[in-house]
Amino acid sequence: MSGRLPVVFLVDVDDTLLENDRVQNDLREHLEHEFGAACRDRYWTILEALFEELGYRDYLGALQRYRIEHPTDIRLLAMSSYLVDYPFADRLYPGALEVLNRLRSWGQTVILSDGDVVFQPRKVERSGISGAVRGHVLIYIHKEQALADVERRYPAERYVMVDDKLRILAATKKAWGDRVTTVFPRQGKFANDPEVLAAYPPADVTVERIGDLLSYELSNLRAV
Repeated sequence: MSGRLPVVFLVDVDDTLLENDRVQNDLREHLEHEFGAACRDRYWTILEALFEELGYRDYLGALQRYRIEHPTDIRLLAMSSYLVDYPFADRLYPGALEVLNRLRSWGQTVILSDGDVVFQPRKVERSGISGAVRGHVLIYIHKEQALADVERRYPAERYVMVDDKLRILAATKKAWGDRVTTVFPRQGKFANDPEVLAAYPPADVTVERIGDLLSYELSNLRAV
């Protein structure tokens, strides 16, 4: 195990540290208010189609596709500004940054997220998440398929993965076995979907809110 860190914490962003459901609700309301219900519905249809295609929500990509259908609608320039300048820090869950600081006091802490190459990094930066982990941020198209790259960049004797998606936690557990402790904050729609909960094995540790991890000690997460 020479050269490996004792423990590396891998923490998701959307609906783990940041309430992405509220971001989506704000976006829907903004679209309806500025452009009308028809625009809102069409944009959202494109967004969901891209989600099925890519596995993550590509907000700017959906805007580009919407523009192809409406090439002379110059209002779309304002829409892109709304997305890029959104106040993500206001949507952090209570205690989110404090949890990152606590994890950092125990070991290397890395953001591990899915997403596009523009909007997701912007979200991580503007929310303060990137600063809290000193810029240790990994964003993949499908992070569960990039675990070998994660391990190459951050080799460790043990990993602790915090994610609101049981699918991701189960895939990581299958790949790394007892070397990873999976932590499941039950936040957001995916984390409370009965079908999803029934489809995958439970995580090693389940908390109701990300802030609950402030009451945990390192031994609680390493000894599972």
